[in-house]
Amino acid sequence: MSNVENMNAAMAIPPLLRLAFRPLFLGGTLFSAVAIAWWAYFWVSPFDWQPYGGPVWWHGHEMLFGFGSAIVVGFLLTAVQNWTGVPGLKGAKLGVLAGAWLLGRLLIAFGGALPGWLVAVGDLSFLLLASVAMTYPVLKAKQWRNLIFAPILLVLTLLNGFSHWGALNDNASLGLQALHGAIMLISLVIAILGGRVIPFFTSNASTYERKAGIGWLDGLSIGSIIALVIAGFIGFANLPAPLLAVVSLVAAVSNSVRFLRWGITHTLKTPLLWSLHLSFIFIPIGMIALFLYSIGVLSNISIALHCFTVGAMGGMILGMISRVTLGHTGRKLQPPKLMTLAYVCVLLAAVARVLLPAVFPALTNVGIGLAGILWVTAYGVYLFYYAPMLLTTRADGRPG
Repeated sequence: MSNVENMNAAMAIPPLLRLAFRPLFLGGTLFSAVAIAWWAYFWVSPFDWQPYGGPVWWHGHEMLFGFGSAIVVGFLLTAVQNWTGVPGLKGAKLGVLAGAWLLGRLLIAFGGALPGWLVAVGDLSFLLLASVAMTYPVLKAKQWRNLIFAPILLVLTLLNGFSHWGALNDNASLGLQALHGAIMLISLVIAILGGRVIPFFTSNASTYERKAGIGWLDGLSIGSIIALVIAGFIGFANLPAPLLAVVSLVAAVSNSVRFLRWGITHTLKTPLLWSLHLSFIFIPIGMIALFLYSIGVLSNISIALHCFTVGAMGGMILGMISRVTLGHTGRKLQPPKLMTLAYVCVLLAAVARVLLPAVFPALTNVGIGLAGILWVTAYGVYLFYYAPMLLTTRADGRPG
């Protein structure tokens, strides 16, 4: 097929299905705003609602596997095209993948009358398909450095399966432990990708001179998070307290030292940069909170977990997708000015969700409600400006 025919075929694909970031960023962010608004309202003003798996399971599962997984897969399947040179998933195949993600959300929300195994299989199909789509181009290009993301997606699929197993067999502990393992696994993805892109972005847009990685430090920081993935699945409360204390403290120190080498002081005038740096800080903060939990200073593991989810996941995702969307739709890396408010709101959401329950337990409901409002505001701003970009052709007229 000639280049002209290739171009014509690419341009004939609906814009929403030209690269994975388009449907998955749009669907994931829209879903997160609706799900968080619903959850905050339910928590602050309880009513009779018994979803598949129960309210607590639903909230954790859907923010991880409905929101987080959609963004992670959208980013990886878009980035792997640049990494390997192999054309990314598009068209009908991408439609099947995005449809599998949407099917999972619909089955969990409205499939209460269906057999539980059918709901679980429908939901698991998304990550299974994503694992295959991620593995193929890496193997074809023999880019072994990026092969790590394929097993990560498979482990995420397994954790999702265990979470469903717990929900279907009235084993709340197993269901929640699987979700805790997934939180740490997505934190691992953020730590790996953050180590690649944050110093790179910072050096490209400032006077910061990128420093070479330190092998043992990178290994210790990533290895300690892998240990926390295992700890989360086993159950943080089931581990010997001294062991959890040592692992979480090593993780906190190693990831803090690694982060401090990325040039945060060069980012203060650039929202697209400081949003990523400040969000990443919540990973070592969450590890410190895990340490405090292990020695009995904090009684509620939720405080540590929401450092990872609202702070690191929520903030890093918003910063990354606002940048990736601009770059991959042929626009300058200059987000709309109101996105600065969005970055501030998602970081304040993390502070409200973590700090108020930790310092003022009586204000827990206030913290959850306030965090919900701030989250919906942040992602609502993203959707207002970026949904049109995701739904239309690139500004430069190129495919993708």
